[in-house]
Amino acid sequence: MKNGENNIIIVKKGKKHEGHHGGAWKVAYADFVTAMMALFIVLWVLGQDQKIVQGVAGYFKDPVGFSTKSKFLFEGSGIMPSDSANQVVKKIKDRQEEINRLKEMGDQILDELSENSEFAKLTNQVKVEIVKEGLRIEMTESNDAVFFEIGTSELKNEARKLLETLGNNLSTIPNKIIIEGHTDSRPYSNEKTNYSNFELSCDRANSARRVLISGGLNTTQIDEVRGYADSRLLDKTDPYNLVNRRISVTIKFASDDPS
Repeated sequence: MKNGENNIIIVKKGKKHEGHHGGAWKVAYADFVTAMMALFIVLWVLGQDQKIVQGVAGYFKDPVGFSTKSKFLFEGSGIMPSDSANQVVKKIKDRQEEINRLKEMGDQILDELSENSEFAKLTNQVKVEIVKEGLRIEMTESNDAVFFEIGTSELKNEARKLLETLGNNLSTIPNKIIIEGHTDSRPYSNEKTNYSNFELSCDRANSARRVLISGGLNTTQIDEVRGYADSRLLDKTDPYNLVNRRISVTIKFASDDPS
């Protein structure tokens, strides 16, 4: 107190920093992420074939020597070594170019058929599309026109001429050909010979094969002749629909030909 007045005393207290949580949680999180990554790698390896499993095991046993021993270890597994990347890009580019060529050929075939008055009734029944194996040309029957005499493998004249024209077009390319026959679900069974829709679909595919060859297709181009009966219906809601009765001619991708 001075002169009867109260003195104001200010006391400053130093701030005490509470202890840091530190980086402990980050370390724990990093360990967790690493463990999860390791788990996913193990699960991926277990899902691969024996060659990949042995290769991964070899890497962990001898990481240094492994790189010179397994240049093409992961070829086809979805994981490519860097020196194979260009090959993969080239294969993708080549496949796309082949798809474009086949699409162009399919369009030309449709144009040729549409310009021919003989095929006026059949043009709308020819479908061309790219599928897993190549370019598929599918000819389906309808109420307006059928390809075969009922219950037989005998081709009608219009269908025969169409297949001959197609055979002439296919003779200009080296690709392998697959021919398929399909029926609807109407039962066809002969008690004496056990003749069924499977035999009928095979016989129809072979009839188409013979006509394609007479049109110019080389016999060496025939890769497979298949008969599916009614096991691959186009219209599953109506197994008796005539669209289920069809012949398919597939031009295989040349890049898939092992020869």
